Order: sequence, then C-alpha cells, then structure tokens
Amino acid sequence: MSFRSAEDAGLVSSFLEGDRRAFDELMRAHEDRVFAICLRVLSDREAALDAVQETFITVYRKAQQFSGASAFSTWLYRIAVNTCFDQLRRTRRHQAQPLPDTTEPADERSQDALESVELRPDLERALEDLPPEFRAAIVLSDLEGLPLQAVAEALDVPIGTVKSRVFRGRRLLAEHLRNLSGSSAHQRGEHDA
Repeated sequence: MSFRSAEDAGLVSSFLEGDRRAFDELMRAHEDRVFAICLRVLSDREAALDAVQETFITVYRKAQQFSGASAFSTWLYRIAVNTCFDQLRRTRRHQAQPLPDTTEPADERSQDALESVELRPDLERALEDLPPEFRAAIVLSDLEGLPLQAVAEALDVPIGTVKSRVFRGRRLLAEHLRNLSGSSAHQRGEHDA
C-alpha cells in the first residue's frame, strides 16, 4: 500500500468517525485529478466542474460503502467516470462547434504528454469524438497514467475490456488525426499539380 493510499484510508476512517476536516483533506488531495479526468471525459469546463462537485457529493454520502478492497483513488475515479457518463446520457445532444480559423500544429518542444495535448486542439477534438467508454479508458490510462488494472477497477470492467477500449480508442484517434493531416497534405498536393 502506498503512502497516499494509507493516508487516504486513514482519512476515510476519520471521516466516518465524524471528522469533517478529514473529508476536506481527501477532497483537496484529489480534486485536481478528478477535475482533469472529468474535463477530458466531458470536454466542457462547466460540465466538468459540475461533475467534480457531484462526484464529491456522492463520495460524501456513500463513504461508508468504500470497502478498502482497492485504493481510495480508484474508487473515487470510478465514481467520477460514472458521474461523467451519467451527465453524457442526460445531455445526449451533440453541440456543434465552430470550425477554427487555423489548425495549430503540435508544439515539438513539449516533452510532457499532457502539455502537448493542451497545445493540440486537433487532438482535443479527436478525443471529444471518441465514444465515451473509449475516451474514459484513454483519459485514465494515457493522460492520467494509471496502470491498466487501476483503470479496470475505476471503470468496473475486466482488464481485457480496458485493453480493448484503449487499443480501439488509440486507433480511432490515430485515424482521426491522420485524416486531418492527410486531407491538408492532399490539398497541398492538388495546388502543386
């Protein structure tokens, strides 16, 4: 058990014994990562903020259901992803986004994968176009860096399902990005002819 996991388990116990400050500490320790997950799954800042709030309300109400069989963070991420999926189901409509004036290339100097994603709007759009279950698997494994077993626990699916979703999600991302770069290369070729 890692230090963070042990500390989380102690905070959950303290909270269940009536220490409300313990819950505040749990929330402060995990709110940034929960927000990052919600933002990537929902692709909308306001919706992500709502999902984070709803996630922590659920944790507050259901803390006694945390069994300790997995890390608290895994249990928390499962609640966050399920909250996002619930929001997506409630707002089934797909809002049209205006096309950008230009497509910004990746920042080649960026060594940090997360920073690189933030600088690539084409990758953000491709991620938004993934089915929610693929997007959640990609966000947790590739962007948040969770091991596949932790992703499986967070999504409450077998590890084989996670592997399949990550593989298929990556393939769809690659196809989407290749189509973007391929179409611009094709257009350049037509002008040269």
